[in-house]
Amino acid sequence: MLRVAAATAFVLTLSMTPVASAADTPARIDLNVLVVTDGGSSAEAFRAALVNEGVPSTVVRLADPQRPVLTAAYLADTVNSTPRAKFQAVVLPNEAPAGLAQAELDALAAYESRFGIRQVNAFTYPSAKVGMNTPHYAGQLDGTTAQLTASALGGAFRNLRGPVAIENGDPAVWEAYGYLTNPVPDDPATGATFTPYLTGVSPDGSQQGVLAGVLKQGAREQLTLNVAYNSEQAQFKVLQHGLISWLTKGVHFGHHRSYLSVHIDDVFDGDDRWSSEHNCTPGDIDCQGDVPALPAIRMNPADVTKVVQWQQQHGFKLDMYYNAYGSDEVVAAQGSDPLTTALLQNRGQFRWANHTYSHKFLGCVQDTSVVPWRCATNPDGSVKWLPKADIVTEINKNHQWGVNKGLSLQRNEMLAGEHSGTKILPQQPLDNPNYVAALRETGVAWIGLDASREPALRQVGTAQGVPRYPISVFYNVGTKAEMVDEYNWIYTSRANGGSGICEDNPQTTTCIQPLGANGFDSYIVPTQVRLGMRFILGNDARPQYAHQSNIAEERLLYPMVEGMLSSYRNTFAANAPIVNPRLSEAGTAMKRQSAWRAAVAAGKVSGYLLNGRVHTIAPSGLDVPVTVPEGTRTPGLLGLPGPLWGQAYAGERSDWRRSTGGTFTLVLPA
Repeated sequence: MLRVAAATAFVLTLSMTPVASAADTPARIDLNVLVVTDGGSSAEAFRAALVNEGVPSTVVRLADPQRPVLTAAYLADTVNSTPRAKFQAVVLPNEAPAGLAQAELDALAAYESRFGIRQVNAFTYPSAKVGMNTPHYAGQLDGTTAQLTASALGGAFRNLRGPVAIENGDPAVWEAYGYLTNPVPDDPATGATFTPYLTGVSPDGSQQGVLAGVLKQGAREQLTLNVAYNSEQAQFKVLQHGLISWLTKGVHFGHHRSYLSVHIDDVFDGDDRWSSEHNCTPGDIDCQGDVPALPAIRMNPADVTKVVQWQQQHGFKLDMYYNAYGSDEVVAAQGSDPLTTALLQNRGQFRWANHTYSHKFLGCVQDTSVVPWRCATNPDGSVKWLPKADIVTEINKNHQWGVNKGLSLQRNEMLAGEHSGTKILPQQPLDNPNYVAALRETGVAWIGLDASREPALRQVGTAQGVPRYPISVFYNVGTKAEMVDEYNWIYTSRANGGSGICEDNPQTTTCIQPLGANGFDSYIVPTQVRLGMRFILGNDARPQYAHQSNIAEERLLYPMVEGMLSSYRNTFAANAPIVNPRLSEAGTAMKRQSAWRAAVAAGKVSGYLLNGRVHTIAPSGLDVPVTVPEGTRTPGLLGLPGPLWGQAYAGERSDWRRSTGGTFTLVLPA
């Protein structure tokens, strides 16, 4: 059970229908999920999903010889003469996992019946014990599409449209094994009923059957899944919030959203172009010797027209991270810049953010006489850092340019060129202290980090660093042919004409067979869409980013983002739209999540349902996430209903509330 924080506390009270014991005595039910895991991928997926959403849980590992025994006393007790259920829901690897004694299974069954507690069997071979016949199909389900039933969509899975695609990332590998079966007929004598929730089909279409459903026996309900999965597979990520809502009957700690933000770096600037002949980028340190320069990749007015139309067509805004020097340079040389004119005419169509004036490297002074580069040093051997004055100028000059041009900016957001200023391993293991000081002086509170280097939100002086995921389209390509050529160079073996990077780094990079002329459409785009969807479905507010070169020339970014948007919108209902935060909003969401998960892990929060009310206790100052059914209201005056509470999302209401040590009351719909 979670420890209760003393002293300053936040008490949340939700009015709801009491859960009664068998004797109809009001019972206290703690807001905590019991997860029994055998270490298998399916049970572990549930454990991870609860942590991800912020739902407190107690984990019992069957392989642990010191694990507690699941007795009636472990599951329930009495507090101040009131019966207490210590767990609001139970997750098992299957209906009778090896390692649990029959007496423990009997104790769980009695506990669930007494308090009306729901159970999920994470991956089970179908049998009459869970309301299903033995399977008529057992095998691979990769690439098939399952379908949620009307019963599921009308209940906990109301956030979905119905189709659930089973992942098939690698046709050569079995990724989803499952069983198709039929329900056992309902039993009028005992009142046992089985309701299918998810149906599936074999890869050849010849077999159909149930993949998941709910067996109800009196007050006891078990949801059983017949398909294996892990926490990163799309089919589980699609279903996981609905599974949590079903388990907890829609009232639980936690907050879930589907996030997607796409940052466009280097706006107004030009990006260097990949040389297919020399397998490097002229102008970059990777190009050694006499490699001729190639025309830079830079947007033009037609590209601006396209991006405006694209945003309107897809109902999605891009974030423009601009470098004003790119505009000033062209104006100084030519007297005017058609790209600048077009972007400023459409300034209100975009969200704008500061990417520094000239994209200068803001970390140590780089010594590029060696490959890879290293930090230059002073005569005494200390690192030579870029001065604070230079960094302040880069930030302030770019911001002021944007203000003068009428761009809508937030002063506290900024992205350094190449994510510089912060540590870059192995060359620069520390943040530039002058960069940290410059952030404080310029009022920057949110900066971007490269999630491939630093995946976690972290403090950088007085600012917060927000990791951003790189989209798999290179900054130095404007055409599909260039993209495929560089992709092959990076990801194929030396024997196949590649760089061999994949051979030298087998722990992080997988070698592929060389892509053909259509490799961009047939391989690169679908691969990025699958990767991007994992982030969107993971309650993950980290932005994704590309470059202005990727919406120029052949505009390689669009099919990737379109693929993510269409995949999501074809799967999720309109009540669960993608949330599109700007950098500071994404950072705020991550900061709240991190603080809440830490408080849960440390046992500093607790909650319980008693006499139709849910009380939650947390340290003062902590943002507390709560999810409740649609129609939940704050209490009004004279006993009348007050305003709706929180935000409507996924057919529920959910929000964060700052703990103040007072009592907060919510009234659930009848």
